[in-house]
Amino acid sequence: MDRSVAVILTAAAGGLIALQAPINSTLGRSVGTFQGAFVSFVVGTIALAIVASLSRGGMAQLGEIRGLSWYYLIGGLLGAVYVSTVLVTVRHLGAGGVTAATIAGQLTLSVIVDHFGWLGVDRQAISPARVAGILLLVAGVALVVRD
Repeated sequence: MDRSVAVILTAAAGGLIALQAPINSTLGRSVGTFQGAFVSFVVGTIALAIVASLSRGGMAQLGEIRGLSWYYLIGGLLGAVYVSTVLVTVRHLGAGGVTAATIAGQLTLSVIVDHFGWLGVDRQAISPARVAGILLLVAGVALVVRD
């Protein structure tokens, strides 16, 4: 895939995250915070089960998880923590604040993951430019969430 196409697709998917927080927050207010998160994941699980079943190799490829370390299996747990957290915090920060804080947190930890080469990613040293990018995002979060 072309790098620019990858950036556009990722930005579009990221834009959907801005919709996810207020949608799930309203759901959580209606049925309960964790119940709303549960419904969100059930709907997502059903959609992914359909896509995975129709994809090349189907569900048969799931047997390959036996060879993975445990920490490669907690992605859904991490997603549940995120969804449950933003269900509540969007009420206080708004969609913009939640998205800004999410991106700042993602970038900060991603730069650390890159630096150490954790989880199979290629190592990319922390540079002054990367630190400046993180600091600018932190400043952006402060500006977005301030009253």
